[in-house]
Amino acid sequence: ASLMTAALASGVYVHTQKPAFFSSVFSSESSSPSLSFMSSASAASAPSAFSPAEFRAFPLVMKQQITHDTNLYRFALPSSQHVMGMPVASCVVTKAPGEDGKPVIRPYTPVSSDAEDRGHFDLIIKVYPDGKMGQHIDTLRLGESLEVKGPFTKLAYAPNMHRQIVMLAGGSGITPMYQVLKEIARNPADKTKALLLFANRTEDDVILQSELDKLAAEHDNITVKYLISAPKRGTPRGYITEQLLKTELPPPSEDAMVFVCGPESFYKAISGLKNPDKSQGELDGYLKKLGFAKEQVLKF
Repeated sequence: ASLMTAALASGVYVHTQKPAFFSSVFSSESSSPSLSFMSSASAASAPSAFSPAEFRAFPLVMKQQITHDTNLYRFALPSSQHVMGMPVASCVVTKAPGEDGKPVIRPYTPVSSDAEDRGHFDLIIKVYPDGKMGQHIDTLRLGESLEVKGPFTKLAYAPNMHRQIVMLAGGSGITPMYQVLKEIARNPADKTKALLLFANRTEDDVILQSELDKLAAEHDNITVKYLISAPKRGTPRGYITEQLLKTELPPPSEDAMVFVCGPESFYKAISGLKNPDKSQGELDGYLKKLGFAKEQVLKF
């Protein structure tokens, strides 16, 4: 079954449990990534490595598998004092040589943050057999560089800018949601209620589960629910359907915002596709049927 099938009427969601594979990635060992908290003022005073005006090269210093088809790639910044220079919520674009001489350009959202990390940035990428950029990054050897340009702000997030944010993510579309969730969690003054509905095909496809579970366990204003469309271990099937959204989402209002990120079929069913130039496009799908306005939905 596909991740998103509009004809399915079931709206069951489940909270799955599995080994905390991601905890082994963010460990205290020198060979693994580490998260170190710094204040906003400290991050603001640190030199920024990224530029929205030009591509800059950053060497790969670590690669670690986190699911059967998804890896974490760590790239070094110019010095141990540098930060990316990434506001929340924003993305970067990467560049690789193309077969026809034209470069391949793809957007990604780092899972590291200026508030927590210096000297490096991390990308979590699902590697598809026909994914040109994913294949390029996956074949980089340690010391070889990836060209990166950015950041490009999708939403200038501010604490309490909305009473509630509902995040609808499919697969690797979790990364921008994770960026915002971490920003909410690290600020005790931010009382935003965040609900994440995270859809995946199997339990083994869930990215960042241990980190998401930790955020939800430690912060009363963050709720995470998983939906598995083709469970392997007896988990009840779950899909993001119109009926589920009608149950889970608050009524459309200026106090609520809905974020959407996932594969093309995910957008098509839930919010309508973005325009070819990656601008927001018209609202369609389940959210339009439920009465949401274009201004109340952000397609990452």
